Amino acid sequence: MSSLDVPTPTAVKAGQGRSGLKYSIVGSLLQSAILELQPGQAIFSEAGAMSWMTSNVNMNTTSAGGLGGLLKRAVSGASLFIIDFAATGGAGMIAFTSDFPGQILPVGLAPGQSLLLQKHTFMCAEKGVTLDIGFNKKIGAGLFGGEGFVMQRITGPGLAFVEFDGEIVEYALSPNQTLRVDYGHVAMFEPTVTFDIEMIKGFRNILLGSEGLFLATLRGPGRVWLQTMPIVTPRAWRIASRNTCVEQRLSARRIEKPGGSVKPFGFLGGRTGT
Repeated sequence: MSSLDVPTPTAVKAGQGRSGLKYSIVGSLLQSAILELQPGQAIFSEAGAMSWMTSNVNMNTTSAGGLGGLLKRAVSGASLFIIDFAATGGAGMIAFTSDFPGQILPVGLAPGQSLLLQKHTFMCAEKGVTLDIGFNKKIGAGLFGGEGFVMQRITGPGLAFVEFDGEIVEYALSPNQTLRVDYGHVAMFEPTVTFDIEMIKGFRNILLGSEGLFLATLRGPGRVWLQTMPIVTPRAWRIASRNTCVEQRLSARRIEKPGGSVKPFGFLGGRTGT
């Protein structure tokens, strides 16, 4: 890959996957993942995710799984098509940028290891990683939780990149240890964690607490990753009103603007905007 005549951005994090794929995370408020593709290495993303790349990186748009794959992605609210990227004639460079102020997290997955993601959290991954949908088993979580009936699932082996809104807070839950969380903060968790919804107790809390009707419950064992500023909050809307790209992401997430009821993916439990 020929060097570009521009200052080298300062990386806040750098490393490589098991296959040797090198990456660096640059930026502070709106981060970018910059990947170095060697000949024979390939990555994929959902349609429209790429930010910039060198001229020797080729794109190939596919349905990735045929009609069944298209239907699954339609149900999950993801892009219908997957784009493969590979370098030819030497090393290439490709970058993906987050859509909202937050952090990009590289996740190294062992063979068969899976993680469940909030929809629209997935950014890109090596070709060895499988992107699929993961149904919530609990009816309550599907009807009233922020994620609806479906979440994204990534399964190794390989390196994947996910984007979170705000900062990342990680907890390792012991068996039966439980967190109650405003569901917009739930970003990612291991399949061993039970995700469910419970109703807030107390009429006064429901009427005056401004927390909606329901909270998400995460019960161990397993790790959970929370995001500090979910895009469904009024504070996020104030930031979004100054950023066209964020407005487009909000539209893609099908969230109504303040002045009405904010409905993050589910049917009930949304907050009222101010």
